[in-house]
Amino acid sequence: MKKAKTDRQARRVEPTDLTVGSSAGTIVRFSLPVILSYFLQQVYTLSDAVIVGQTLTADEVAGVNDTGALIFIFLQFAFGVSAGFCVVTGCRVGARDDAGVRRSLATQIYLSAALTVILTGVALLLLNPLLAWIHVTPDNPSVYRAAYTYCALIFAGIGAQLFYNFICSFLRSLGDSVTPLLFLLFSTVLNVGLDLCFIIVFRMGVAGAAIATVLAQLISTIACFIYTFIRYPQVRLHKEDWRVTRADISVHLTRGIPLGLQFSVLAIGIITMQAGVVKFDMSDGVIVSNAAQNGFGAANKMVNLIYTPISGLGTAMTSFTAQNLGAGKFDRIRRGTFQALGMMVVTVAVSVAIGLACTIGGGYLYFFLSADKVTAETIRYGNTLLYVDFAMFLFLGFIFVVRNAVQGIGKSEFVLAAGGAELVARILVCTFLPAAFAGGEVSAAAPAIAFYALCAADPCAWIASDLVLTIPFIRNICRMDYRYAVKK
Repeated sequence: MKKAKTDRQARRVEPTDLTVGSSAGTIVRFSLPVILSYFLQQVYTLSDAVIVGQTLTADEVAGVNDTGALIFIFLQFAFGVSAGFCVVTGCRVGARDDAGVRRSLATQIYLSAALTVILTGVALLLLNPLLAWIHVTPDNPSVYRAAYTYCALIFAGIGAQLFYNFICSFLRSLGDSVTPLLFLLFSTVLNVGLDLCFIIVFRMGVAGAAIATVLAQLISTIACFIYTFIRYPQVRLHKEDWRVTRADISVHLTRGIPLGLQFSVLAIGIITMQAGVVKFDMSDGVIVSNAAQNGFGAANKMVNLIYTPISGLGTAMTSFTAQNLGAGKFDRIRRGTFQALGMMVVTVAVSVAIGLACTIGGGYLYFFLSADKVTAETIRYGNTLLYVDFAMFLFLGFIFVVRNAVQGIGKSEFVLAAGGAELVARILVCTFLPAAFAGGEVSAAAPAIAFYALCAADPCAWIASDLVLTIPFIRNICRMDYRYAVKK
């Protein structure tokens, strides 16, 4: 009896084989822990913003908010590269190639170490030019000091974020979406505790928030690696596994770099948008308000929180399609992708309803900002972004599901092209549309319609990306054309 119970418990913690069973049921079971992980990731990220927003000055809050897109460039590149690398792992898991899985792991360790050195150096070197790009300069010393300090410390800890994303993506490629959830829960609780300790007890300000984030990620990363090697003896690296070849490196970079660049390209577009937001707080070249920056910053965090379910669903599709590609189950890829799109439509409807309810009276702003920082103008700016984005959320949902499915089947060139289309559309809208409605140069005196025009950059970018992703969606997924994969 005891043995039977132990056997049932063992089966419950086994990774999910994404190549068997009902495709819809498999996607739901695998994606739910991913979605919960992403919610926790948002809590992890937002804990800094909430504690900073409730305890520090308006200028310091604006400084942290302004840096979000800059940090996004490098951290999301790390996230994208890790997800791309693990497409290779997923294919080898689907093909039941344990030696190939171990060699993929060793290759990723080498590449992640190299990328840590490169990204850290580039990020710190470009910090001042990047801050100047979004109009955060020493001319406004309080905002500048907060932004510079927060960014510099986060950039110095890029390695912790990169290896954390790497090990979580690797586990998901094995079919294990629960372990990343549990370690993220641990990391989130640790981060909140360290935030409160460093900011409130030790009064370290924005530096404390950044150090807490990096330290929590570093501890969690080390613990997750140790657990992985204990829990999965088949991935413990042997001496021969470290002898990676040029072909191993090439195939991982081919999958990882385009997705990493896609996320960075997306961040550059968001920075362009952030730079446009700052102009609505400026008069004669001087920042005279924080309403647009704080309202937009809080609303953007709300958007990120609301799209978490469809983001998690999309991430699950990368592992699902990669494993089934490796197993040669092409019909299952098509069926699963269509079913995921149906799930996405329902999820978007529920998410948007919740998001719109939070806009009543600017309620969400009080979560991210202390009451003294919430004004009628802050609410107006924040709600404008939410109304525009929520109205077009289905286009974003299509991106999450199809982009990840396309990445999983190895068509990473279309993922990168979709990011490029999104960047071009966002830059064009941000550059020309607000100025056209403002009747000239954008400033704090610009009419409300000019800010609506700026916010239109989001849906325009999503539509541009969708148009590119539709090509491999129809050509490869719908028509099941995988001749390129078979040849390899």
